[in-house]
Amino acid sequence: MVGIDGRYKNLAKTLVEFSVGLADGERVLVNGTDVPDGMVIALLEVIRDCGGVPFLRLQSNEIIRAQSKILGEKAFATIGEISLDEMKKMDAFIAIRGGNNAFYHSDVPQEQRRMIDRIMRPVHDWRVKRTKWVILRWPSDGFAQQAKMSTAAFEDFFFRVCTMDYGKMESGMAALKERMEAADKVRITGNGTELSFSIKGIAAIPCGGRHNIPDGEVFTAPVKDSANGTIRYNAPTVYHGIPFENIKLELKDGKIVSADAGAKTVELNKILDADGGARYVGEFAFGFNPHILHPLCDILFDEKIAGSFHFTPGQAYEEADNGNRSQIHWDLVCIQRREYGGGEIYFDGDLIRRDGIFIPPELQSLNSENLL
Repeated sequence: MVGIDGRYKNLAKTLVEFSVGLADGERVLVNGTDVPDGMVIALLEVIRDCGGVPFLRLQSNEIIRAQSKILGEKAFATIGEISLDEMKKMDAFIAIRGGNNAFYHSDVPQEQRRMIDRIMRPVHDWRVKRTKWVILRWPSDGFAQQAKMSTAAFEDFFFRVCTMDYGKMESGMAALKERMEAADKVRITGNGTELSFSIKGIAAIPCGGRHNIPDGEVFTAPVKDSANGTIRYNAPTVYHGIPFENIKLELKDGKIVSADAGAKTVELNKILDADGGARYVGEFAFGFNPHILHPLCDILFDEKIAGSFHFTPGQAYEEADNGNRSQIHWDLVCIQRREYGGGEIYFDGDLIRRDGIFIPPELQSLNSENLL
């Protein structure tokens, strides 16, 4: 029997008991990519203790990459059909994604990636809409290198942020949800950003550890044709294995009419031309996890950075739906803390956040010093 790190057991309990709230007799699909055996065993033990029924799908990045490059549309159609049938039998889904190289899949052709995304979209949609689910990234030497930390220090950070007391966020998230759902006009200013749009009539969804670990955001969506102005994202990002920095977008009546990423501008525009919805925005969200302060080039972490927001080209979520449909959903992040250039966010002329700090008294519990 493989020895189990005590931190694995604590994390497994967070995922199974808090994030998906697994109940007696419920089926849960555990999808692990390059994850240590000890973590899988810890999950099995906690699932058993909850009375759940586990199903395992364990894989590696090298196999996923090879499959993506070798197989054609007919093979993926069969994979998609079987995967959807399996997902329909599940009550919950836990995915842990490991790997030493964030760019494993950078040489998979974009046309192939779009084909795979299109075929697998029904599986994704069923999982998101019909199951209790949670996704997290596993620490590795490569991930620590992205974070510019030693492996040991990064592991300590990872387990600290993933097992934090997410209950502390609940009252502040409820207040932010109320303010967002009462708002019409949003204005965002900052270094290279002057953007306005409406969020009137669209739900705001708090995220405090139930679907993503780590977590700490409240998201909504802009009215599809309402965004006008420019935005500059200051967090680097990786999409389909391609790294991007300093993305700048110009929007008119909701549509991205100009997109620049320096030497990667051609690649950026290819992604935004994937379909008719890729140049419209499907999500606007505040990030406020107090442990995550700097970009790691991993979106599950970066979209939760304290003092950040993300403004996302592509598919809208059903829970906060502006009607936009796309095969992409690309969370691009702007950090507004003072050391990143600052910035302000207004609702109907009222200052909501300045330099990454919430100003209204009812929202101040989401500021980092109150969550640690």
